[in-house]
Amino acid sequence: MSSTPQYPQDRQPPTGGRLPIGRRRLLTGAAALAAAGLPSLTGTARAAAPPSSTLPSRAAITTVLRRVADHWIGAHGNPGDDLWANATFMSGLMALYRLTADTRYLSYTRTWAQNHGYGLNGGTSTRDADNQCAGQAYLDLYEAESDPAALTAIESCLHRMTYTDQVGKNDDWWWDDALHMAMPGFARLGALRGDTGYYAKMHRLYQHTKSAEGGPGLYDPARGLWYRDKNFLPGGIMSPSGKPVLWSRGNGWVAAAHTKILKVLPAGWSDTAEYRSTLQKLVTAVAAVQRSDGFWNVNLADPQHFPGPETSGTVFFCYATSYAVGAGLADRATYLPVAARAWNGLVATAVHPDGVLGYIQKVGDRPDSSQPVTYDSTADFGVGGFLLAGTELARLASL
Repeated sequence: MSSTPQYPQDRQPPTGGRLPIGRRRLLTGAAALAAAGLPSLTGTARAAAPPSSTLPSRAAITTVLRRVADHWIGAHGNPGDDLWANATFMSGLMALYRLTADTRYLSYTRTWAQNHGYGLNGGTSTRDADNQCAGQAYLDLYEAESDPAALTAIESCLHRMTYTDQVGKNDDWWWDDALHMAMPGFARLGALRGDTGYYAKMHRLYQHTKSAEGGPGLYDPARGLWYRDKNFLPGGIMSPSGKPVLWSRGNGWVAAAHTKILKVLPAGWSDTAEYRSTLQKLVTAVAAVQRSDGFWNVNLADPQHFPGPETSGTVFFCYATSYAVGAGLADRATYLPVAARAWNGLVATAVHPDGVLGYIQKVGDRPDSSQPVTYDSTADFGVGGFLLAGTELARLASL
């Protein structure tokens, strides 16, 4: 993996919110193929029968997790850069370490962190949520090893945003992915230091994204889902058939953000109830549009917009649904089968015999990005999400 930034498409800034024309339809990808009378190039799932809604044993889940993790680290002797995608993988790998106590996973993450001096891309003055994502794995390492060096950069960075650097500026998170990249760091530092100032700053940033960005905010309370950024708000970019674009992975990032912060926020904190309710609505909304093969489509609002299995959104919905069941936010009898179908579908369809994880939509910001998504499409952040999903689901399974 290169140490050179490789993810420009995810960070293209918005070009002006709601577009001046009534709605803009994309005639790319699937639409262009359809217009030409050609079939979609999106990969077709290998699994013929719908996946079981029965939860596998913890041992069976762990076996698959190890296979996928071991393949990735075996194929990447150099742990790679400290950018958001690779940092998400490290977050998942540390979750697997906590489940298995296998020190190989701890050692690999530590080597990665030490290669970067436990630092952040952009330095400690960065306000970029993507740059702050590495701090989650550093916090994991601190939890495991109590090395204060692991906290120096991420604590300095978030302390600046909270207390010294433009403290009234709360519009940094203009895209929904940012919630996953940055919120867990604020929540965990607040819990670690007993400093509720981090919780309060996090909520101000979150409220801008949710309720003010682009005018109404990126959250659609009627649907319980989120727009990726203001370009996709009503009146902006729509699917080729004129339906909203509610990107699966964008909502997956939001689901993972809520899951991670709720793991550490005090139950009685003033904003915890809002985070819990928002996650409940998201889990409920995505359950209603789960595919028969256990996956979710890249556009949650339009199943014909690049139809086909997609792993990166699916793993984060599996992760969040598993957490919601375990935390009592979602009815076990209703929602555990949703998570189990997602997991069983992933194992049957996306996990290769050698441990490669496929059907991952690579870097982008919408359903059309990085198409076609195929059996061989893989990426570090998707593997990290898979490890998070499996470790969370394993906690609900019998031995």
